[in-house]
Amino acid sequence: MRLHALFIGLAWLAAAPAEAQVTPAYLDETIPVEERIEDVLNRMTTEEKVAIIHAQSKFSSAGVPRLGLPEIWTTDGPHGIRPEVFWDQWDQAGWTNDSCVAFPALTCLAATWNPEMARLYGKSIGEEARYRKKDVILGPGVNIYRTPLNGRNFEYMGEDPYLAARMVVPYIRGVQENGVATCVKHFALNNHEVNRHNTNVVVDDRALYEIYLPAFKAAVQEGGTWAIMGAYNLYKGQHACHNKYLLNDILKKEWGFDGVVISDWGGTHHTMEAIQNGLDLEFGTWTNGLAGGAKKAYDNYHLALPYLRLIREGKVGTDELNDKARRVLRLMFRTTLNPHRPLGSMLSEAHYDAARRIAEEGIVLLQNKGGLLPIDLSRVKKIAVIGENAIKMMTVGGGSSSLKVQHECTPLDGIRRRVADSVEVVFARGYVGDVSGEYNGVTTGQDLRDDRTPDVLRDEAVRTATQADYVIFFGGLNKSAGQDCEDADRAGLSLPYGQDSLIAALAKANKNLIVVNVSGNAVAMPWADDVPAIMQVWFLGSEAGNAIAAVLTGDVPPSGKLPFTFPAKLEDVAAHSLNAYTGERKRGIVDIEYKESIFVGYRWADKHTDKEPLFPFGHGLSYTTFDYGKPRVDAKSMFPDGKVTVSVRVKNTGKRTGQETVQLYVSDKKASLPRPVKELKGFQKVTLAPGEEKEVSFIVTREALSFFDDRKHAWVAEPGTFEALIGASATDIRGRVAFTLKTDD
Repeated sequence: MRLHALFIGLAWLAAAPAEAQVTPAYLDETIPVEERIEDVLNRMTTEEKVAIIHAQSKFSSAGVPRLGLPEIWTTDGPHGIRPEVFWDQWDQAGWTNDSCVAFPALTCLAATWNPEMARLYGKSIGEEARYRKKDVILGPGVNIYRTPLNGRNFEYMGEDPYLAARMVVPYIRGVQENGVATCVKHFALNNHEVNRHNTNVVVDDRALYEIYLPAFKAAVQEGGTWAIMGAYNLYKGQHACHNKYLLNDILKKEWGFDGVVISDWGGTHHTMEAIQNGLDLEFGTWTNGLAGGAKKAYDNYHLALPYLRLIREGKVGTDELNDKARRVLRLMFRTTLNPHRPLGSMLSEAHYDAARRIAEEGIVLLQNKGGLLPIDLSRVKKIAVIGENAIKMMTVGGGSSSLKVQHECTPLDGIRRRVADSVEVVFARGYVGDVSGEYNGVTTGQDLRDDRTPDVLRDEAVRTATQADYVIFFGGLNKSAGQDCEDADRAGLSLPYGQDSLIAALAKANKNLIVVNVSGNAVAMPWADDVPAIMQVWFLGSEAGNAIAAVLTGDVPPSGKLPFTFPAKLEDVAAHSLNAYTGERKRGIVDIEYKESIFVGYRWADKHTDKEPLFPFGHGLSYTTFDYGKPRVDAKSMFPDGKVTVSVRVKNTGKRTGQETVQLYVSDKKASLPRPVKELKGFQKVTLAPGEEKEVSFIVTREALSFFDDRKHAWVAEPGTFEALIGASATDIRGRVAFTLKTDD
C-alpha cells in the first residue's frame, strides 16, 4: 500500500505538463527536512491532515496518495517482530514468512548491565523490523519496577531510573539507525496491570521527576526517540494518552520532544482532550461503547471524523491539527520517506548469535554454595532435569509481546545438545502448570497435557533425583494470565503449581540441586537455605536453552546483575508495606497513592534496614572472585560546573576469566529534603582474566548530586559533603570516599 501511494504521487508528477514538472520542495533532498515538512503540510487539505493522525487498520495509519506520502506501519515489540494479523481483525493473517528471532525479555537486557548489549539488541531487532517493512517498533518499555506483582515487569528495565536510562539510550540508537522508529512506552506511571485503564496515580513531583521520568527523558534527549507511547492509566485525573501535564508541559515543552505521541491501543477516551492535550497519532480506540472494539471504526476515532466535525463547526481551530500532522510528517521523513535507510535482515545467524550473547550476559547466578557450579561434565554420569519450565516454550504468551518464532531452544534441549553423548540426561515433569501454548492464534505446537496427579508427579521427580549426580530444577513463572502477563497482576510472591514443596523435596533427595528460576519477576524462595545453587534466567527467547547450558557448564561465565530487588517477603516492598497497591479489579476511577514517594526498591530497603532483601539490587555472582582496591577521587572538592573522577582498581583473584559490574552509588550526607541513603550514578562492566587488574573510573558531575526540589520545580545540588560508594551490589559496598560540593562564590 505504501508503494502504491508513492507511485500515485510519482505518476501525477510524470503526467503533468512539461512546463509544470517542477519537483516539489518536499521531494528535494537538498532542502532541509523541516522546510520540506512545511512545504508538504501547506499542500495538504484539512481532511488529509486528519486522515494521517489516526489508524486505518489494526497496526497502520494512512498516507496521502495524492502527494505520494506512504502509510506508516507499526509492530509490537520490544522482544521481537509480531506476526501479521488481518487488516481489521486481531486474528492471524496466516502468513508463512512472518516468524522472527525472539530476543530476551528486557529484564534480561537490563540484567546485563552492559550498554553494548543494548546497542546490539536494538540494532538486531531494528534490522528485523526493517526487513518486515515496519516503520515503528512499539517499544522498548521503561516503566519502573514498583511492585513484584506487576504482570508486565518482564517487559521493563528494572527498579532504578539511572540503570533504565543508560540501557534504553543505546537500544533506541541501534533500532533507529535502521530507519525504524522506537516508540518508548508507557508514558508514564504505568506500574501495574490490574485496573490499568482506570487507575489514577497520585504521586508527588519529587517521585515523578526522580524515579518515574528519568528513563523517558533520556530516551528523548539522549536517545532521540522518534515516538513515545502514552499509558493507559490516569494522572491528575486525565488519561495519560491525552494528558496536559505529561505530554504538553513535560514531554514537549520541558524536554523539547519533536516526535510523535502515539496512543496505546484503547488508550484514547475523549475527543477534546485528545485534540488539546498532546496526542498526535491515535491507534486501537474502542468505539461506540463496544468492549471489544468495533470493526472498521477508524473514521469514528476521536481524532478522525469527530475532530473534523469540530473544525467544520468552528468549535476548534487548526493549530493543534497542524502540529499533529507536522509531527507525523516528521516521522515519515525519518522512516518511510528516507530513501537511504538500509534494507534490514531477518532470521540471520548474526541475530541468533546476538540473542544468545544477550541471554548469556543477562543470566544471574544468585547463589552458589560450595562452588557447585559450573558443572564439571568430566565427573558427571547422569543429570536429572526436572520441571515444566525445562520443556515449555516461553515465546508465546504474555500479551502484546507474544511472538511467532522460527525456532526456540528449550532448556532441556539446550542441555542435551551441550552434553551430547558424554552424560546421560533424564527428565521428569515434576508439576503441571500452563499447558495451553497459545496466544492470539499463535501456537507453540507443543502438547504439554499430563493428567497425572501432583503426588504422582512429585514422587517420580524425587525418585529421578535420587538416581542422578546433579539435579537441575527448572521452575518459576510462565507467561499465562496472572503470572508474567499483560492485563493482569500476580496474586502473590509465591511460586505457583506447588513448586515450593517440590523443591523442598528435591533438596532432601539430592544435595547437588540447582534451581533455575524462569521469570520476569522476583519470587519468594522459602527453600533458599536448603538449595546450594540458584540461578535467575528470565525469558530468554529463541536461544534460551543454549544460553542456559553454556552458563551451567562454564562455557560462559555468569555475569548478570539483578536490575531489581528480590524481597524476602511481599510486605518488605514499599508499595505493599504502605498499603499503596490494590490487586482487586474495580469499576470507576481508582486512586492509587504512591505513598513511598522516592523510596522505591533498594532505596526503601536502605531506609528500612530490618527488611533485608533475599537478593539485593545489583547482586550477581561469578565463577571467579574479584578484589576491589580502595576508591579515590582526583579532587576533594568540586564546583557546581565542575567534576570529580572516582577511581578504583579491580582484580580477578580467581582461576577463571570473568566479568564484573562495578557500581557507583552517591550519598548526600546532609540535605534540606529527605534523600535516599544512596543512589546509583554509574556502572561499568569489565572483563578480567585470572590475575588481571584494571582501573575503573567514573566522572561525577553536579547532575549526579542533584535532587528535584518540588518547591522550586527545579533540580538542585546543595553544597556540602557527598560520599562515593563503590560496590558489587547495593548491599555489597567495597569502599567509600568523600568529597565536597562548593558554592560558586
